[in-house]
Amino acid sequence: MAEVGAVRRRDTGQAVCDALRNDVINRVFTPGDRLTEERLATRYRVSRIPVREALRTLESEGFVHSRPYGGTFVAELSDEEAEDLLGIRLLIEPFGAERAAGRRTAVHLATLELLLAEARQILEAGSSSGLAALNTRFHQVLAEASGSPTMAALVAQLGYKISWVYSVELPRRAPDSWAEHESIVEALRERDPVAARERVADHIRRAQAAYRLRGRR
Repeated sequence: MAEVGAVRRRDTGQAVCDALRNDVINRVFTPGDRLTEERLATRYRVSRIPVREALRTLESEGFVHSRPYGGTFVAELSDEEAEDLLGIRLLIEPFGAERAAGRRTAVHLATLELLLAEARQILEAGSSSGLAALNTRFHQVLAEASGSPTMAALVAQLGYKISWVYSVELPRRAPDSWAEHESIVEALRERDPVAARERVADHIRRAQAAYRLRGRR
């Protein structure tokens, strides 16, 4: 595998953790791939110590798993866990959007509109590169706009796993997903809590349906 750019902050476990997590989410490393400290240290141009720290963190998050005397491997997200994640998201995010319609600030709205513009440019270029990160950030800002630190923390915690769930389906569904994001932002712009809640719920249900239909097309 080609070597990527060095992690900016050498010997920083968090930087390596973020880079490796993104590689798992973006399917650079796929379920079942064996991850050796030597391989990862070479890829991210760091020593083995931050790699070891990153692997421990990602194992606690469920992205990798280790086998006694067998090494560390990329985990596979089970359908049961994916359904749990999607169900939790459907429970909490519409409530957050309803709150956000009344509590969002001009800064929240401007940030969401900037994310929409960036996604639009990527889609118009016929690409999907960077959309996963923009999607995660969109939902994080939407949660932050609710004014609830608890809501923001819950969505941030779910964000990486949700990106992993949708990483296979993303290129196919991206145009529809971002059109739905546009509609959500419009509800926030109009300070309409009912529309915001309903549009986020509909957005998540459509994403659920797309995930469940994967591989059947």
